[in-house]
Amino acid sequence: MSISEAQRRHLKKLAHHLKPVVIIGNAGLSENVLNEIIIALEHHELIKVRINASDKNERENLVQEICGKTGADRVVSIGHVAVLYRAAEKVKIVLPKD
Repeated sequence: MSISEAQRRHLKKLAHHLKPVVIIGNAGLSENVLNEIIIALEHHELIKVRINASDKNERENLVQEICGKTGADRVVSIGHVAVLYRAAEKVKIVLPKD
């Protein structure tokens, strides 16, 4: 499921006050880190992930890999922080209609 631009703006507003719940260090995306991201998405639906990679392309590749493996949508990426959204089975965030 892809989110619309209106839904993306709504999620950006909701994510503004959030702190990163998962931090990816220099070791990259391990299975344990990926599992923590999955658990956080199931519990919160909307999370921030901090990626401590110095190269912009490496950060972009990691965000794409996370989204591919978790089924999450990227809301926005700014610097070292990415905001991810994935609807849970018990929906907590009601997205606006287009």
